[in-house]
Amino acid sequence: MKKYLLFDLDGTLTDPKIGICTCVQYALAAFGIQEPDLDKLEPFIGPPLKESFMEFYHMSKEQAEGAVEKYRERFQEKGIFENKIYKGVPGMLRALRSKGMVLAVASSKPTVFVRRILEHFHIARYFDVVVGSELDGTRAEKEEVVEEALKQLGILTVPVEKRHSLCAMAGDRKFDIQGAKAYGLTGIGVRFGFAKDGELEEAGAEFIAETVEELGTFLCGTEA
Repeated sequence: MKKYLLFDLDGTLTDPKIGICTCVQYALAAFGIQEPDLDKLEPFIGPPLKESFMEFYHMSKEQAEGAVEKYRERFQEKGIFENKIYKGVPGMLRALRSKGMVLAVASSKPTVFVRRILEHFHIARYFDVVVGSELDGTRAEKEEVVEEALKQLGILTVPVEKRHSLCAMAGDRKFDIQGAKAYGLTGIGVRFGFAKDGELEEAGAEFIAETVEELGTFLCGTEA
């Protein structure tokens, strides 16, 4: 079985839709943009915020940076806990640790927020390494996050062909699969998150779990 497992946070371990989408709504309102339908803001879950504001609302770099500031104004106090852990996640993590696997979180969300969320849901103890982006906007791309996680796990220098058999990355968006592939990891998609139809397949996911239970069963039985 795999020895090292990296997990995305949003849409993989927890369902952050209400918090993230409401904070995006709050930030847009500061720019005079009213978006009452939270479902339309789901694409913000996963990728870096600044790039999302630029892509989806055609903001300039400076405007997008201002929108991120407004987003965090609400998120750090309220939005961060408008979140829920997926049923079965604590048990899955406990089972994986009992098999001797080393677990890490690799998220594009700022590390300080990732740690608060893991502690809030009482699952921080299962992870040896927690890596996110920085509040100044650096290390926001998933490839950079994965690289830092592998570095902290001490396996960045392991040859790629061996790394693929030792390590997997699980996530709900194409960015997670792309990050895994960039460093030779087994890319595992989860359908219960926020990927569009066909997104995980197009990104090259080697396995796609429909449920948390299926994800746990697969990870517990993956061959090295």
